[in-house]
Amino acid sequence: MQILLDVPNSYLDVMHCGKEDFQREAKLAMAVKFFEMKRLSSGMAASLAGLDRVAFMAELPRFGVSLIDLPKDELADDVLNA
Repeated sequence: MQILLDVPNSYLDVMHCGKEDFQREAKLAMAVKFFEMKRLSSGMAASLAGLDRVAFMAELPRFGVSLIDLPKDELADDVLNA
């Protein structure tokens, strides 16, 4: 599937990037958001972004997304049982 999106050149200017860089960043942002929403696994999101899984996971902090998203009580139980 292909998604077409009209992006004014002024957006590229503001972001200081070219078309290819914008496309790459937009795909990554979309993949990260779907991962954060638990709609895609890390492997599927990585594939969508055109990255391997490790490279995708390394990008998550840049977007403020944690690789491990456990509720506080579950995390506390894990720490106690470690």
